[in-house]
Amino acid sequence: MTLDDLRVFLAVCRAGSLSAVARDLSCTQSAVSQHVKRLEKELAVSLLERHARGVVPTPAGRILHAAAADGLGGIDVALRRLRDLARGESGAVRVTTGATTVRHFMAKAVVSFRQRFPQVTLEFQTASSSRACFDALAADDLDLAWVTVGAPVRGIEQRPVAELPWVLAVQTGDPLAAKPHADLADLAAARLIRPPQAATSRARLDAALADLDLGPDGHTSVADWDTALLLTELGVGQALVPALPGWRTESPPGLRLLPVPDLPPLSVGWAVRRWDALSPVARAFANTVSGGAP
Repeated sequence: MTLDDLRVFLAVCRAGSLSAVARDLSCTQSAVSQHVKRLEKELAVSLLERHARGVVPTPAGRILHAAAADGLGGIDVALRRLRDLARGESGAVRVTTGATTVRHFMAKAVVSFRQRFPQVTLEFQTASSSRACFDALAADDLDLAWVTVGAPVRGIEQRPVAELPWVLAVQTGDPLAAKPHADLADLAAARLIRPPQAATSRARLDAALADLDLGPDGHTSVADWDTALLLTELGVGQALVPALPGWRTESPPGLRLLPVPDLPPLSVGWAVRRWDALSPVARAFANTVSGGAP
């Protein structure tokens, strides 16, 4: 077997489709299939099962996927670090994160880092959730992921950087705006705008609100916090969001952010394959962001 065989197999497992991987690699579906068939021939086991919506790994395929993801991830990190060492303070730092993270957590750090390392390229890959960040980090040639810190993930190290208290965003004319804070009864009566169902932050929030009668009727899910505030401005509902750094000193125009002390704060920070394998410039960027976080 070759590294390319394993890389293609991982891509197929991630996409659940041979044709999708063929499009990404600009090759034929037959070429993708040949990579998988070589692995199956050498290992004498079936690695993929065909279903109506694509393919999924067999039990043997899951074993190979877990081992290959760890092994190739380590090789990719080592190759990147060797290239960066050869170039000195140059190269690139590749980060996967949510759509609004750079604005709220990294803006000052990006400027500071660029001043210190003008020859280093910063590359940001947007992901829709922390789970998607973990998958991208494990599968692609990335250095860092900014995530909602949660349960342990195999092959990934997480490092908390900041604790974000929850706030309820309401219009200034909302009766709740006169209160010093929002309590759980206020949340139960509100038309909440919450994170999407698949988000780690949503799972944390739902666990904290498990005793409240919060059915799906009248509630809205959004992919990012800025959109949640926009929908609040438009009168769609009241957004339950973490108190992001830019909102700590001044509420967005037309809104009031009410602390929700009954909810445990949301932990956010870095995720990597291995901290000790990060390149010097990737570690420098992570530390720059961490040093400026609230």
